[in-house]
Amino acid sequence: MPLVRPYRDYIACLNSRDLSRLGEFVAGDVAYNGEPVGLDGYRRMLERDYRAIPDLRFEVQLLVADGSTVAARLAFDCHPAGRFLGLGVNGRRVRFYENVMYGYADGKIARVWSVIDKEAVERCLSEPSPR
Repeated sequence: MPLVRPYRDYIACLNSRDLSRLGEFVAGDVAYNGEPVGLDGYRRMLERDYRAIPDLRFEVQLLVADGSTVAARLAFDCHPAGRFLGLGVNGRRVRFYENVMYGYADGKIARVWSVIDKEAVERCLSEPSPR
């Protein structure tokens, strides 16, 4: 599976927050959920995520690679500040998942399709706060 190592290196780049290296992994004309965002737009999206979720960390829970496609289930355990996915999280701990597929071209991520499990965040918010 030739894309497994590059994908894990991409995740390590995200977790180290070294976005100066993002172009090593992501194509300049990348599209996100069908919208062309380009490398700069993708970087800005990640920067917004890091500001909104100071302890954001991407944990690969499931990874499948085939040809030019990688599919992953990413797990998150974090404390978003303020609003997240339209919900008033305000620093509470939430655990959720992202199911994401990546289309590679010329060795870089060219297309990303992402679905975040908002219901898991809602369940976390409905639980009583720990004392």
